[in-house]
Formats: sequence, C-alpha cells, structure tokens
Amino acid sequence: MRKQFLVLSLLVLVALCAGLYATPNTPAKPASPTAAFTSLSVYGAWHCGSDFCSWSSVRNHWLIDRGNGSPSVNLVVLSFVQPLKLLNKTNDSGTAQGVPLGMTQAVVDYFKSRGIRVQLSIGGITYVDAWNQALATNGTQLGLNAAQVAQRMGVGIEIDYEENTNPNLAGLQAFINAYRSVLPYDASGNNPAARLTIDLASGDRWLIALARKATADWLNTTTPVLDYANAMVASKQFTSASAAQADWQEHIDGKPQFAPPIVPLAPAKFTGSLYIVTGTRAAPECISFSSSLINSTGLYVQTVAPNGAGTTSGMLGYMFWAAECPSSRRVCTVPPDSCEGGVGVGADTYNIPIPMPPLRQN
Repeated sequence: MRKQFLVLSLLVLVALCAGLYATPNTPAKPASPTAAFTSLSVYGAWHCGSDFCSWSSVRNHWLIDRGNGSPSVNLVVLSFVQPLKLLNKTNDSGTAQGVPLGMTQAVVDYFKSRGIRVQLSIGGITYVDAWNQALATNGTQLGLNAAQVAQRMGVGIEIDYEENTNPNLAGLQAFINAYRSVLPYDASGNNPAARLTIDLASGDRWLIALARKATADWLNTTTPVLDYANAMVASKQFTSASAAQADWQEHIDGKPQFAPPIVPLAPAKFTGSLYIVTGTRAAPECISFSSSLINSTGLYVQTVAPNGAGTTSGMLGYMFWAAECPSSRRVCTVPPDSCEGGVGVGADTYNIPIPMPPLRQN
C-alpha cells in the first residue's frame, strides 16, 4: 500500500509541475533555440612570395604539410597580377603575357597535386591605379584576358580592387560580364576556372561603394554572379575575438542607415581574414593555435546566423594574410617561423576538407 501511495504521489507531482508550463489555454514553452553549426569550407592563404620561383621549395612546405602529410590549407591565392599588364598581355623582365613570370603552371600544379585549389589575385592595394586605368581603357577585354588565363592554367580569379573613393563600378561590371560570358557561374565548383571571387573591406565602413554594389548585385543568393567575397584583413590585427566578429557582423547586418544602404550579406557568401604575420615575430595565428584568433573566433565563424540574407548559419571560413614574405618589414612564414602550429593545427581542429567541397549557396 505504501509503495502504491508513493507512486500515486509522484504522478500527481509530475502532473502539477507540467501544469506550470502548459495549461489548456497556454501551449508548452518551446526549448531555447541553439545556433546551427556549419563546418568550414574555405581555409586559405594569400601567397606573396619573396621570389615567385621558390614556391616549390621547402620554404613553403607548411602549406602542403601541416606535420602529418596533409596540407594546412585548401586554397592558395597567388598574389598579385597587375591589371594593366594583364589587359595589355605585357611581356617584360618580370611578366609573360600579363602574368608574373613566377606564376607558372608548375607552381599551380604543385599545389593542385596536393588537393589545394589555386586562384590568381588581380590587383592589391599597390595596383589601385592600374585597376582604374585598365577598367577605363577596356574592362571587357580585361575580363576576357582573365578568363583566358584561368582556363589555360586551371585556376580561379580573385578581384582585389581597392579603390575606396570612386571605384569604376561600370568598368568592373563589364569585367565580370566578360568573364562570365566565357566561364558561367558554377555552383558545383567542378570547374576551377569558373571560380570568381572578390575582396571587400574587413567591415562595411571602407570600400563602401564596392560593398554596396557587390552585396546587392553579385553576391546575392537568388542570382549569384560571384562565388563569394573575402572580408580582408583590417589595418592591423584584431586585439580580440569580439573586435574581429564586430567587423564581420557588419557584412551580415548590412548598413541600413547608409544612403543608399548596404544590404545584408549571407554568411555563406564570405570569409573572414586574419594576419599570420604582424611584425618582426611570427603571430600566434602562425605558430600557436591555442592562443590565436583562429581559435577564439571559431565558434562565431561556424554558427553566426543570417540577418536578412541567406538561410544557413556560419561563414564560409578563413583566409590568412599572407604566406611567404608579404612585406620587407615583416617576418616571413618560412622556417623557423612556418605556420604548422597555427594554421596547420587549425586545419586539424576544424577538420578542413581537402579538396574543397562544393560551397553552400544560401
């Protein structure tokens, strides 16, 4: 009898507790939503080189071997092609048919044979004037020439046009139209040459006109024209994860207060960027994953929710500036300062897919 009474008492107690949360007129309170978790797809490095012809030497071994025989990245972006020389298919002491002499098929194949996707970056901050001249002269022909190089070498193309005050958007539209007339958008990613990306500022407060145009017309998820954007490194390395995330969140939120506004960008349509060299010593992002921003921003990058564009959570991944020697004033990412301990450990931690899979489209 005592056992039956205890069981009955427990049943009454459960019923009473349930009543606190649900009554005939009030539905049960749903569980709190949890952030969707998305694996990283893009994990790449811009590659400057101190001597383009040394790219297949031990100087850059960390890119293809994180210490266990697997690459540290799944994308290498060879930087930079000078736009005006590409337009004119210049041949000179450092250039052949508009492409730097060191950006050879052998260098491209060195990375591709390890499952690493390769792109050529056109522009950079040094070549803003060259971009302006090339677009003013013949943006369409520049796009056709870029597509020809992409097809010949089996690489994608990155647009790095850093004109802040008055970008030639009509000329850049002509470039993109011409490129896509040869190499249509390919959501599968199967054709490396069809991969066409663009660099935007770290947040939405620089390269404003470019961000407005690219986000609305080239990076939307309904009729995409470019595959994705890279939110480039800021003027200096972020001092905290929250600082980095605040900049990247600007792309996701857009700038409705601007006139005209910048619309939101889908998280699936951009990467965030970090320095791996910041001065005369290697940065944690190069040598110490546990104390790096690659580590501390990882949860945000994999779970940040859309806010007006796109339907899936999580950014595409990370880009790192830059392998080899990006500046005479900074350390080079060569032994003893190669980046297996930072970028390489990150590749292990986040289980970076090699080769790069098809990218999320929304």
